[in-house]
Amino acid sequence: MAAAAALAAAEPPPAMPQAAGAGGPAARRDFYWLRSFLAGGIAGCCAKTTVAPLDRVKVLLQAHNHHYKHLGVFSALRAVPQKEGYLGLYKGNGAMMIRIFPYGAIQFMAFEHYKTLITTKLGVSGHVHRLMAGSMAGMTAVICTYPLDMVRVRLAFQVKGEHTYTGIIHAFKTIYAKEGGFLGFYRGLMPTILGMAPYAGVSFFTFGTLKSVGLSHAPTLLGRPSSDNPNVLVLKTHINLLCGGVAGAIAQTISYPFDVTRRRMQLGTVLPEFEKCLCHHLTILFQYHAGDYEVCLWTPWNSKRIISWFIS
Repeated sequence: MAAAAALAAAEPPPAMPQAAGAGGPAARRDFYWLRSFLAGGIAGCCAKTTVAPLDRVKVLLQAHNHHYKHLGVFSALRAVPQKEGYLGLYKGNGAMMIRIFPYGAIQFMAFEHYKTLITTKLGVSGHVHRLMAGSMAGMTAVICTYPLDMVRVRLAFQVKGEHTYTGIIHAFKTIYAKEGGFLGFYRGLMPTILGMAPYAGVSFFTFGTLKSVGLSHAPTLLGRPSSDNPNVLVLKTHINLLCGGVAGAIAQTISYPFDVTRRRMQLGTVLPEFEKCLCHHLTILFQYHAGDYEVCLWTPWNSKRIISWFIS
């Protein structure tokens, strides 16, 4: 998410014509960010809801839920409605919807703050400072909203008839009371942060490479004149989306072991077999000796990522 935010932030907002009676540049900039925040939040809700069934299956397979661990992706997608009804495919989606808007708000505010700080204090400008600010803003948003991700995973892992939590509020109360207060909401945060570095680096490198290669070798087919400067070629919208989807999928594949580690740690206190998964280095060793790294790349996350990217 941090890298996606940085990718989006790598280009400055488009210039807006001054309308009669309109405010100054600050007012136009505020309107742009408000519009982007609302549009991004609504798009994120639609995208996440669309791929929620894949996300539910991903959690079940990553953590080896005993009802579904012997199944593949498509078999699990058929088995969940049979056992839990079609709404079972959307368990945990409510917590995700609640998380999207505060995540976006924190990310936007943090990005502006970090961008100014990096420019004034470090003297770094251009795409580098946007990359740094975008990554740091993503990390800040993840840390602030991580408890909602923890609750979402706990709810998504539950199977009908074996409920530990009755809802979002009950999950918050139970985790706080039984798992060490606020620290209980941050299990798995370290591999989440560690996974952002390779994700951001690979996604930016891949996207930039695809963009430059495409415009160099097939400018007429893949490019179009920029609306701001007709002498500059930019990728056509659908090609830009395709490059972004490919970059996101490759980056997610590289950083995916960190995602598996995070899920195992988030569920470490509710599954006896994952008692060793309470810190990231023990979780990585546990997964390696169990052979999980050989199969974890084939769980639903990568296909879900591509679909979500295109929808949003």
